[in-house]
Amino acid sequence: MISSPSTGSSPPETPDTLGAFPRLTPAQQQVLSEVGSTASVSAGQVLARAGEPFGVFLVVVEGRIVVDYGDPVRYPTAEKPERASPDQTDARVEIHGPGRFVGDIGLLEGQPSFATITALEGGTVLTVPLPALERLVTRNQLIGDVILRAYLIRRSMAISFGSGLRVIGSRFSPDTRRLLDLAARNRVPHRLIDLESDPAADVIVRRLGLDVGELPVVIVGGTRVLRNPSVAEVSDALGLRRARPGATSDLLVVGAGPAGLAATVYAASDGLSVVLSDAVATGGQAARSARIENYLGFPAGISGAELADRATLQVAKFGATLFAPSTAQELIHEAGALEVRFSDGTSLTPRALVVASGMEYNRLAVRNLDRFEYASVFYAATINEARECGTDPVVVVGGGNSAGQAAVFLADTAAQVHLVARGTDLTTSMSRYLIAQVEAHPRIRVHRASVVAEAIGTDRLESIVVVHQPSETREEIAAPYLFVFVGSTPATSWLGPGIERDERGYLITGPSTASPDSRKQPFETSVPGVFAVGDVRSGSVKRMSAAIGEGASAVRMVHDYLDTGGCRL
Repeated sequence: MISSPSTGSSPPETPDTLGAFPRLTPAQQQVLSEVGSTASVSAGQVLARAGEPFGVFLVVVEGRIVVDYGDPVRYPTAEKPERASPDQTDARVEIHGPGRFVGDIGLLEGQPSFATITALEGGTVLTVPLPALERLVTRNQLIGDVILRAYLIRRSMAISFGSGLRVIGSRFSPDTRRLLDLAARNRVPHRLIDLESDPAADVIVRRLGLDVGELPVVIVGGTRVLRNPSVAEVSDALGLRRARPGATSDLLVVGAGPAGLAATVYAASDGLSVVLSDAVATGGQAARSARIENYLGFPAGISGAELADRATLQVAKFGATLFAPSTAQELIHEAGALEVRFSDGTSLTPRALVVASGMEYNRLAVRNLDRFEYASVFYAATINEARECGTDPVVVVGGGNSAGQAAVFLADTAAQVHLVARGTDLTTSMSRYLIAQVEAHPRIRVHRASVVAEAIGTDRLESIVVVHQPSETREEIAAPYLFVFVGSTPATSWLGPGIERDERGYLITGPSTASPDSRKQPFETSVPGVFAVGDVRSGSVKRMSAAIGEGASAVRMVHDYLDTGGCRL
């Protein structure tokens, strides 16, 4: 039997103020012990190293452990000490005793550990193989809820602290911004060490003997150094790229936003072989929302990142293959066969295809703004962007829900948030609950009937010029950061010209297509076996809940199509 938790001596355990470090009950530990094994550990024994795969779920039975997130800026090479001191002040260190478990959501997603875990004193640990843990998390609700909730909170904490990998590069570099976007979109804890402003960057560059051609640099776990890496190389190092899918499948879903995730989960749970692909990460635009408050069943709201992580676990639970990041480049449909070609050379021939590739953000045509695109302009407002902006004032452009959610979220940390909306009445495009929050917040100022006309600055953005209509009055707002939420364009260019679209580029489905086929399904495009769901579909309701519903509904139509023979493989 597993022993009951006991209290430890000083140094004390890390307090559990947010629910991130719950203590498993003896009964819960007993369930885990039935699929795991116990082992003795000695003081100073390293149980996991930062930057390396951590292939087991670990629970403290007796004794205590130290979880050291370290400081890759201080130790950017293998000279990092084997074990951190519990009173180390330049690193984030946690101490856990009996009943507590280690890791975060990355453990379930195959990512390397972002911390070094060491036995503080002799004791006993319970280890559970990951496949057994995954089965427990998805089938045992009581244990699963405890572990998942803790893991999601821990990942949010790690992102907030800036734990995890380090990107050393210039904030003005497109290559640097691409790597930061990869980490942010995949909810990977990270921090930019900016060559333009951070003295630590010079120290690392000199210590590693780097030249300009080797920048940006990514440091994983404080020891693994990737020089000027591609997105694919960083994805591999972080365990983000899943195994390559087979050449054929029943269904290929392109786009891992809410619609694509729903289609994948429902299709895979029905027994279809499913491949889900995305150019960057799961979650789509929803994953960029700090708090979604009007989604049914979550009265306190839920972050888009948490929703995406939970759905991704369901994708794995039902056996679908996640293929991301990987960009779909071309659809070929000839003689009743479908083929999708990807940017990495992979080619897949599914029997049916669900297009859920969503939208691409529109950019502002504003004088001088392109100079600051990679350093000061954002198209999402998550904890990563908030951390980069700090307390500086920001400008948010847009009059929809995304802009309102961003303004409310950023106002928690920014000294002032300026919300610039083209319309005079926010109720035409923003939910009333959001309008109430925006108007009640003391640090949000709304500029109605206004547009951004100019960006001003030298090395970085310094201010934004706003023109108020119809008076044409110009106002210069001091703000080093601009957030843009001015709509988007359907991401359909990869499909080629041989598929029907409406005048705005959205995919036409169902009876509205020019196809003479009387069996055309409501979400089926003009190409047989190709279905469109979510934001990319003409006539869809641009809401997350509607996208999820369309993704789920499309699976029934895919079944009907496959029952008639499907595409020729």
